[in-house]
Amino acid sequence: MILKIIARTRCLSFLILMLSIYSLLPAEASAQNGKITNPIIPGYFADPTIIKDKGIFYIYATVDPWGSNELGVFTTKDFVKFDRQHINWPTKQACTSPTSGDAMVWAPCVVKGKDNKFYMYVAVGSEIWAGVSDKPLGPWRNLKDDNTPLVKHTDFPLVHNIDPECFVDEDGQTYLYWGSGYNWINGHCMAVKLKADMKTFDGTPVDVTTPHYFEAPLMRKWNNKYYLMFSSGKATNATYCVGYAVSASPLGPFTEPADWKILQSSADSTVIGPGHHTVFRENGQDYILYHRIFPQKEAYVLRQLCVDSLNFDKNGHILQVSTRGVVRFIK
Repeated sequence: MILKIIARTRCLSFLILMLSIYSLLPAEASAQNGKITNPIIPGYFADPTIIKDKGIFYIYATVDPWGSNELGVFTTKDFVKFDRQHINWPTKQACTSPTSGDAMVWAPCVVKGKDNKFYMYVAVGSEIWAGVSDKPLGPWRNLKDDNTPLVKHTDFPLVHNIDPECFVDEDGQTYLYWGSGYNWINGHCMAVKLKADMKTFDGTPVDVTTPHYFEAPLMRKWNNKYYLMFSSGKATNATYCVGYAVSASPLGPFTEPADWKILQSSADSTVIGPGHHTVFRENGQDYILYHRIFPQKEAYVLRQLCVDSLNFDKNGHILQVSTRGVVRFIK
């Protein structure tokens, strides 16, 4: 009898171990059926940005809960196998000024400039910092020679100076967007044109906030129209969602359509609080990379990275995002 109990215990332990291993490999498992399932990687990350260089995708994200001393960085060629990377900048230590707050390293945006250099805009200590590198994995350095933030915590008192977004227009002109709010009720979106050095403001920043905007601006251009995408609601619960507004100019004014909300919690609660996204194009199709909340009882939020397709109707309205994952788009 004792031997049977030991044998059963070993079998149960082995089964639990195998299930645990399988649960940590959702992307690898998806390779079998040709579909990328969500979340795309194990672990808890948020606020993603993505670039592709020489056939490799680079994903940079906030490390949960609520940031770390560095970013979470991953590389992949096929969205099935991901490799964790570490970069030298930004860090909490390197990006702290006399006006900094306590917030950790949050919400990066990485773009490639006309000079083929890579530029990063990131929030640390509730300030916007800018970095530059010759390669996606660095070494990175502060874009400003004096190692100060691009936007100080105190520069715009009504704005929580986080969530930077750099947009490169078709003519190479760049624009910087940023801003959130306090107490989940008063988000602001700031926008400004950048000079060729990618750090000097070409004019005075303007407030382009729309009715449902709270944070996480993202600018994209489709069919000669400028789409200001954003997150609305509270990032810690099911009200968090993605919406958009449209303008003929990258500096607005922006108008929200009646169906402004395009990514939200599912009715069956399998997807909770999706938001703070980026958008990229692969093989002629647009995709949305975002985070969703992992259900938990703790006082903090853990989030997971997800990807879905992004589509439009004939009038240029963004359609509802499925939240079901996508068929593998890598050829």
